[in-house]
Amino acid sequence: MSYGARNKITAKVSSINSDKIMSLVKFEVQGPCNMASVLTTESLEEMKLQPGDTVELIIKAINVLPVKS
Repeated sequence: MSYGARNKITAKVSSINSDKIMSLVKFEVQGPCNMASVLTTESLEEMKLQPGDTVELIIKAINVLPVKS
């Protein structure tokens, strides 16, 4: 899949907090910071993200999109 965003960061899922509609996924990234993304719980379930998974974070504007490799 192609993305218009050019900024990618490899990260590990550190935690997931879900309810019926939305989910907050937190990531560990190399460097002195951590990042987080809010996405629908449906998207989270489709991606089958679990803590410890390695993903690419695609950053565009104010959105951080986790992409499971």
